[in-house]
Amino acid sequence: MKLIVGLGNPGRKHAGQRHNVGFMAVDAIARRHGFPPWRRGFSGEVAEGLMSGEKVLLLKPHTFMNESGRAVGEAVRFFRLAPEDVIVIHDELDLAPGRIRLKTGGGHAGHNGLRSIIAHVGAGFHRLRIGIGHPGRRELVSSYVLHDFSKAERAWLEPLLAAIADNADLLVKGDFPGFANRVALEAPPPKD
Repeated sequence: MKLIVGLGNPGRKHAGQRHNVGFMAVDAIARRHGFPPWRRGFSGEVAEGLMSGEKVLLLKPHTFMNESGRAVGEAVRFFRLAPEDVIVIHDELDLAPGRIRLKTGGGHAGHNGLRSIIAHVGAGFHRLRIGIGHPGRRELVSSYVLHDFSKAERAWLEPLLAAIADNADLLVKGDFPGFANRVALEAPPPKD
């Protein structure tokens, strides 16, 4: 079994914010792969389905970003998963908009959602980092990540989310290079 976690903040007011790109990605995966409707579970919303012949649980923690690890930890303990069975999708300030990077293990790089997950399940999980760009100054970060994607940003965001969803079966299989290549071909990042 694989657990794919999208990070974000619950509630309508946060739905379109840059910090919620993880929620957007798992929503796209659920739609693309015909998962049943979301239901309450593990301090969030969950949807279960099959991808590449393997059971997959999608999770959107409703604990707010800073406490994401609480929800992830509940699911990991319930299903007796190892950290390497977990894929976390989140926003990344230090990547240019529209770029993705896959990483296994490591630190939190100041991301409070990752910090919380590391505290609850350890650092050995996989991360799909979605670049949202940096506002340029540290004091602008909070308002930047909690602001909706602009109309111009949606021009790269929507194809990227579709490409992530279309190729999510490669994530489940552990073919991270194949996934990254396919997404880059189907949704190239905007030119700088």
